[in-house]
Order: sequence, then structure tokens, then C-alpha cells
Amino acid sequence: MNALLKKLPPLAAIDKIEVIDEPIAGYDDFKILNSSEGEKTSVTPVDTAICEECVKELFDEDNRRYLFPFINCTSCGARFSVIENVPYDRANTSMREFKMCEECLAEYRDPMDRRFHAQTTSCPRCGPKYTLYGRKGVVMDEKNPIETFAQLVDEGAIGIAKSWGGMHLICTFDQATRVRELYGRPAKPFAVMFRDLNAIAKYVELDEDEEKLLTSARRPIVLLDKRSSSDDLSAISPGLRTVGAYSPYSGLHYVLFRHLQSEGIVMTSANVSGEPMATSNEEAFNLNADYFLLHNRRIVNRLDDSVVQCYERGKFFLRKSRGFIPTTIKVPYNDRILSLGAGENVSTSITKEGILYTSQYIGSTFHYPTVEFLASGTEHMMKLLGLRMAEIDAIGVDLHPRYPTKKYGKKLSEDYSIELVEVQHHWAHAASLMLDRGVEEIVALALDGTGYGVDRKAWGGEIMHSRYSRFERVGSLEEIPLIGGEMAIKDPRRLVFAIFSLLGRDADAASFVNEKEANVMEKLLTKAPKTSSFGRVLDALSCYLGICQRMTYDGEPAMKLERYLARGEPTYEFETFVERKDRKIVMTLPLFAQLAGYRISTEKDKADIAYSFVYALIKEMVEIAADASGSTGIPYIGLTGGVSYDVPIVRMAEELVKEKGLKFLTHDKIPNGDGGISAGQNAIVGHLRNKER
Repeated sequence: MNALLKKLPPLAAIDKIEVIDEPIAGYDDFKILNSSEGEKTSVTPVDTAICEECVKELFDEDNRRYLFPFINCTSCGARFSVIENVPYDRANTSMREFKMCEECLAEYRDPMDRRFHAQTTSCPRCGPKYTLYGRKGVVMDEKNPIETFAQLVDEGAIGIAKSWGGMHLICTFDQATRVRELYGRPAKPFAVMFRDLNAIAKYVELDEDEEKLLTSARRPIVLLDKRSSSDDLSAISPGLRTVGAYSPYSGLHYVLFRHLQSEGIVMTSANVSGEPMATSNEEAFNLNADYFLLHNRRIVNRLDDSVVQCYERGKFFLRKSRGFIPTTIKVPYNDRILSLGAGENVSTSITKEGILYTSQYIGSTFHYPTVEFLASGTEHMMKLLGLRMAEIDAIGVDLHPRYPTKKYGKKLSEDYSIELVEVQHHWAHAASLMLDRGVEEIVALALDGTGYGVDRKAWGGEIMHSRYSRFERVGSLEEIPLIGGEMAIKDPRRLVFAIFSLLGRDADAASFVNEKEANVMEKLLTKAPKTSSFGRVLDALSCYLGICQRMTYDGEPAMKLERYLARGEPTYEFETFVERKDRKIVMTLPLFAQLAGYRISTEKDKADIAYSFVYALIKEMVEIAADASGSTGIPYIGLTGGVSYDVPIVRMAEELVKEKGLKFLTHDKIPNGDGGISAGQNAIVGHLRNKER
């Protein structure tokens, strides 16, 4: 037993140990037999980074797998991205198309070899291979495709490379501007892959936890603070204090960097804007690039790179996918529930026999190809779990009437006569945090962009006393108009115009728009929908301070404001006001009125005033949450939703909560944002059904 625990293989984990104190007779050898059909209860293994042993072989000139990009063993390599069905046997993966040669087969059958029953093992004789193509699929190089590709990238080419779970767009840092022009991404941050930790440390700040993540078997993209001297990264994540960096995780990456002169390259998802990442060679050729480095192994399951941000001793998942999916969490209900998330950053969750399984990152379902991915991804997860749709007990969806996930859930409900349960967006956020941290009740600050409320208004700055069976909205932010609805999110000048018009400060309102725009907005103002969104307040503040006045990607104004919050100090005075109705409402308009009274002349002024403004808002919300905590006896105040990725705001909230003598909870395993909604929905539906019984 001690030897087993000490020598556990790198990817193995022990869930439970049972000791049976009886002699077991009748066995004199050990064999792995062919799998047979049975109950599907095991977790499908995740894709993991190449191990150190395989890296050594990769660069050993005497090894038959020298520079072979598909090198792997039982301790590493592609898993979920190639699996079509369980059990996890080669015949159920996209490797079945590659028959093992005699040498690989001998290793596969040898119990003393580390490739014993390694289902995806292969070598240059029998495995997949890369080919370099030019535009329109013209073959450029089959002999040394990776070396030639590396040389072309160093010379300034833009390339597409096929990895395990999808395609990556690749170029040197100085070509980032050209990529932005080609793909219409004027400011969206790109991920960058570096040769090694030493190269990463030249560009960004690193602590011990971040180093561990960067070199872990899961190898996610990690958000890291830029060094002040890192001018080379200015075009990679313009206006942001962080950059998403990661280390090589496949044989391809190691071989690529062997031939590259560059220490780091842009390596970001290759896709048509808003659509899922490309996975087939045919799709790749439709993308705008100079060269295409593609292999001939099918990608069964699309897997985007996971994106993680460290906070204290835990982590925030901005995107949970490769290396972490499928993930499991134990839940106290046995119903088979399918939950479909919200509208953007969607994942799905399925429960079976008291275990919750969450899918990979799906994306924004407002684009039809992503809805198709939602359906195929859901069907595949159910297949791996041995479930049929007719066996599902209930489907959890968002309240929003126009979310494609809800339409899909409603169709499944009607086709298979399954109960459909609508779950309020921010309640699902709170429940996801409860599930993540193992608590049954919480007072949560659910802060994000917008989510459909039970009153049919757009919520987003909520203080909620939440249980799995019900919630109470104990407080929120004052509602502000969204002139033009969704257009106000893309154009935060509309938010500023609305706020200062309501304050009677027409000159301030008009200073952000031209006369024609002002006339149109004035007419739309009275009929504009309203929102209590914290995210929209941050957008308006960012716009007013001249930090970001147009949104070109999701969350851009608030994300660019974060850089100022990170270096600001509470040197300005802001008085907060609370109105008491059916809940306590923190008034935001008076804060903007006070903001207009301050003179801002330097970048330091911007940082300090931004910090002071947001701090005043968070302080008042924590006061309301603490009152609710005192009246209910709940010792926890949590922070969830998209705003909870903003580290300066999280630190403010934590400091204020701890001053009250209460415990502060943040996410760790389940994404803070909409990627965690499906898990929250599932937990709520499961508990509600238990309660009904």
C-alpha cells in the first residue's frame, strides 16, 4: 500500500481506499484483457502535457522517435481530444486509423515498458504526420515541415498550426498588428507561448504558484503581470496590465521552438470571429494565413486552451478546457440533470449517480456554428457517460427568453418530455460558488455584465442571500439606462450620456457625443431598458476617464480600467447613498455627479479617482451584505460573476469583508464567470427536485 501511494503514476489519483482483510486465492499472474461493454462510470482522461521522459527521447538523436511531434506514453499526451467513446481503447480513438508497427506493438505489450497499453502510442513509421501547405492547400514541404514553418514564422509569416484540440494562429510579436488587421481584432488580447520559464520571466512577473501552473501537466494559459520594460508585449494585450502566457505542452511545440529563433510567439485560437476554433484541415484553409502546418489525425473533441489567473493560493478559471476537462464534482442528488449555461462562455453540465461532469468550453452561442458545437458536445458527453436523452430527468436553462441555450433546452424538453427548469442567472452564479466552496448558504455579491432578472429587467450588481432552494435579492445597484439596449454595451458613451442627462448635466453628457448622436440618444433615453449591472458602471467609468470609449471585444472597457485600479489609491472622497425599497439600492448616479466635480489632469489622477470611486461602491455593497449576514447568521460573504476576475476589486472586497470578521469566499475549481453557470444551474435543479420529494 505504501509503495502504491509513493509510486502512483503521474496522471493517477486515488479517490478511495478499502482494505479487505481476507486472503485472496486463485490468481498467479496479471493480465490486461480486452475491454467489454459495461456501465460507463469512469472519468474520461484529460489531455496532458508531454512528460520529461518523452522530452528526453524527443531530442535524443539515437532514439527512433527523435523529433517526432506525436511522441507520448502512458503518462502524457492527447486523451479527451481523440476519444470517440469509452472504454479508453485505441479502437475508440482517432488513433485507430494508424496501425502500430512491430516495435510500437512490442512496447504496448510489455508490462515493463512505460508505453504498456498506451493507447495513442506511435512512431514516425506508423503514426500521424505533419505537412506544410501554402494558401489553397498547395503542398510546400512534407520532409521537414516544422523546421520550414519555423523559419517562415521567424521571417514574418503568419501561420496556422494544427494542435491536439484545434488550430492555433501563430506569428512573431512584431506581426501582431498585421494579424489584428487581417482578423478584425483591433484590441483583443492574444495568448503567447514562450520557449521556457526563463524566457517568460524576461517579459512578465512570476510567483511560485504561477510557475507551478505554467510547468504543470495541465499547462494552461496563465494571466501574468507584464514587466514595465516589456514594450514587446504592448501590441499583444493593448491597454491591459496582464498577458496570457503558456509553456510548450506538445511534441510539436518543443520541436517548433528548437527551430525558432524567437523566444516567444503569438499562439492564439484560430477561428472566424465569434465562431468555435477550427478543427479540420478543410476549415483551416478558410482562415487567413500565409502557411498551414497541418497533421492527418482527426480531432474528435474541440479543446480550447484553458485560461487561469492565480489569486492568493487559489485560481480563477476564465476558460476551463484543455487539461482540466472533463472535470467532476460530487453532488448530493442522484437525478440525471442536463444544464446548458447562459449565452456566452457556455459550458454544459451533466449529473449521473451523484457526480457532476462539466464539458469543455463551448463559447458564444449567439453564433450558429457554436450552437451546433453545443449540441454535438452535449451529445458526445452523454455518449461517454452512457446516457440517452430519454433518461434525463430535468434540463436547467437560463431565464433569458432569447438565449439559444434556452431554445435548445426547450426543444429537447419538448422532444423527450423532460422537465424544463428556468434558473435566474445570478442565482446560478451564487450556486456555482457555493458548489465550488462546499457551502449550503451564502450572501453573495454577484457582479457581472447583465443577466435576465425575475422582474424581466437586466440585473448585474446584486447582493443575494442564496440557498440552493431559493434566493432573496437583499440589495443591488441603482438602475441606469441602456440607450439602444445591446448597443450601449458596445458603445459605453451611451451609458455616460444617459447618466449625465439624468443628473441634469447636459453639457457633460453632450461632451462625449456629437450633436446628431445627442439628438438621437435623447429621444431613446426615456424608453431605454435599465440595468443594475456593476459591469456597465465600470464601462461608464472607463469611458468617462478616457480609458476606453468603444468596446471591440467582450468586457474591454472594464478590463482596461483594471490597469488603473491596480495602481490607484483611495485618495478621493466619494459619499455613497442607499435607497430602501423592497431591497437596499446603492445609488450610482450621485457617485458620477461627484466624479464630475473632480479635476483629472494626470494618469495618476485617473488611477486614484478610479480606485476611490470603485472602492466606495464595493464598501457600501459589503456593508449591505454584512447586515444580511448578521441577520441570517451566515458567516460567509462571497464574490462571483464576471467582475470577480478583476483582482483589484477582489482585494478590496476581501479586505472589507475580513474587517467585518466574516469569511470571504471566491472561486477555485468552477469558473467565476458564465463558464460556471451550468454547474450552478445543475446544483439548483438537483436540490429543488430533492426538496420536492
